[in-house]
Amino acid sequence: MQVLRCSPRKEILSLNVSLGRGGEACVYAVPSDNNLVAKIYHKPTTAHADKLQAMLANPPENPTASLGHISIAWPEDLLRAADGKNSILGFLMPRIQGMRPIIDFYNPRTRRQHCPLFNYQYLLRTARNLAAAFAALHASGYCIGDVNESNILVSDTALVTLIDTDSFQVLDPNNNVVYRCPVGKPEFTPPELQNKTFAQHDREISHDLFGLAVLVFQLLMEGTHPFSGIFQGAIEPPPYEARIAAGHFTYSQKRHVPYLPTPIAPPWEILHPSLQELFVRCFEEGHNNPLLRPTAQTWLSAIAEAEDSLITCTTNPQHRYNNHMRSCPWCERTVRLGGRDPFPSHRAIEAREHLQPRIKPKKHYTQTPHFPQRAMSSHLANYWQPVITPSGSSYKPSKKSKLYPVIFCLLGFGLLGYADVMIKFTQPLVSQNAYTQQALQSRQTNNKLSFADYYQQGYSAYKDRDYDKAIVNFSQAIQQQPTYTTAIVNRGNARYNLKDYEGAVADYSQALQIKPNQIKALVNRGNARYMLAEYSNDPDTEYNLAITDYNRAIGLDNNEIEAYIRRGIVRAQMAKYSGESQQAYKRAITDFTQAIKLNVSKAEAYFQRGVVYYQIAQYSSNYQQEYNQAIADFNQALTISPKLAKAYLKRGMVRYELAQYGGSESNKNQTKAVEDIQASAKIFLEQDDMDNYQQALSNMCVVVENKCDPLFQGGSSNPEKTN
Repeated sequence: MQVLRCSPRKEILSLNVSLGRGGEACVYAVPSDNNLVAKIYHKPTTAHADKLQAMLANPPENPTASLGHISIAWPEDLLRAADGKNSILGFLMPRIQGMRPIIDFYNPRTRRQHCPLFNYQYLLRTARNLAAAFAALHASGYCIGDVNESNILVSDTALVTLIDTDSFQVLDPNNNVVYRCPVGKPEFTPPELQNKTFAQHDREISHDLFGLAVLVFQLLMEGTHPFSGIFQGAIEPPPYEARIAAGHFTYSQKRHVPYLPTPIAPPWEILHPSLQELFVRCFEEGHNNPLLRPTAQTWLSAIAEAEDSLITCTTNPQHRYNNHMRSCPWCERTVRLGGRDPFPSHRAIEAREHLQPRIKPKKHYTQTPHFPQRAMSSHLANYWQPVITPSGSSYKPSKKSKLYPVIFCLLGFGLLGYADVMIKFTQPLVSQNAYTQQALQSRQTNNKLSFADYYQQGYSAYKDRDYDKAIVNFSQAIQQQPTYTTAIVNRGNARYNLKDYEGAVADYSQALQIKPNQIKALVNRGNARYMLAEYSNDPDTEYNLAITDYNRAIGLDNNEIEAYIRRGIVRAQMAKYSGESQQAYKRAITDFTQAIKLNVSKAEAYFQRGVVYYQIAQYSSNYQQEYNQAIADFNQALTISPKLAKAYLKRGMVRYELAQYGGSESNKNQTKAVEDIQASAKIFLEQDDMDNYQQALSNMCVVVENKCDPLFQGGSSNPEKTN
């Protein structure tokens, strides 16, 4: 492709080397200048041309110009058609190299891998440089609009560059025209825009300031989102957009909200007092009055103050913390994380200790261990409800054993074989604590029951969802027959239902030591490891272990449909945090497609593939195609299973997001979105699934612009303070 560059002199550029392709444009290397790239629109419009001309006429100041660094990758020149028509095809912009997405620095795991010497002072300096870039844009009258972590790059020296600038909202003062930003990411969107169609609203600087505060919070709080937390209500945890719309800032100082800080998050007190004040002003006071949100310049000054007050830990010089703290919070956090230092010392880095997995103490599960009872993430609870069938209920004694007559086995276990049906894991839980365990054990009579009696009682308790009692009885059965793997696997299933995933893994592993080729134990252990990743400081390790289990199961039987589906789910989850997310998503789609080939009536496979297409669409410039593929899969899932409420719910949210992009189908998509979410709520209610029924209502809050507070008032254990 040949294009015409007009300044500083006219030059024909031959663009042959593509560096990347999106739904709207393609980026090419510039052969005559390695410091520039060319962005060429697939379908250039007069709006593109007018917007670019307005941007070139009023470039923002570069706050790091004195350092020879580009903080804002602004268009530098127009590119026109070389055929003499003079139409604008695209533009030249700086080529940014040697930088990584900001998430790689505020995420502790990726920070340790890619830049282990990037300590807390560097994080503060990154936040400071980010605020400076925002301030420069706002001073020139620009709004970013789509504030999110993917449009911000950071260097190893804490320098920041904002990219994808042609998507920013631009005001052309000469023609009094606003070129809007039509997209946005819910986690960074302020409450007043949560249920709006972005293409129909002008962005304000106050909207950007909400997203800036979220990013600064994540930088300084080890990636923790300010609205994340452990939900204290009885319903399913609402998504971020509902929490933001309701103003449920987890660290609220003036009212109680139905959330507790995530246990793995750093303490609120770790933040400098000036920064604490600004976060409260932004997320709490600015909830109803956006003009109260701190400006970028205010953030810059407060962050500079926090950086100036840093002191160095005497134990590890890499630990820098503010002088209002009495002791080093990073040393305490290292202990709390089982030795995983968020800012490893030079010695540890030289010895490569920072890359080693966290060593976990070995545990022996003679009774159900006390695993923390945390609320399941919404993406797990709503969209993956694993169904595990007990591995079998018919007991076959060894040839040497003459304890159980054949007729007794037929009568005692024939019924169990018939009743060995799939049981959902997302059912009401039985209390799990030491008192309950002792009480259940004390109910056992002194009379020694047979293995068959204990096993049957365990299975009956499991069927009744009394998982604590099931564990006690299965354990008694295992004492009598230690190599009977079916009892061991079923005890693992019961532990899984109690969210005791470590205990479940221990049981599945014990069964596999006895019978290495037991496919169901492999699949179930993979499921438990996937859930353990939610609680792990090193989730990738658990994810990879889960995939290894699914691979082994498929290797034993390449028709094992559940292993393909579960492996696809894990791959899709890993893709969200992967540097090669598109490839990871494609591998997940391949797994779901293989499951569909093996069984074209597998509604779950269609549903999960639709979820992946939906995830791809959220980060794709070719969103229309991906959303349509997601809807097609949800349609197929509902054709197979008309009562699959979660498919209605997800399809409704896809249609809602399509409506946000505007266009001739916007109103139609909005109407269909409401119908789908209403249908999901109705089915959840019919199925007495109150958790997901409330989740559907939460989503309805976002879609139809209802105020969400009434849904959550009952979830808070403390009433709102009155001042």
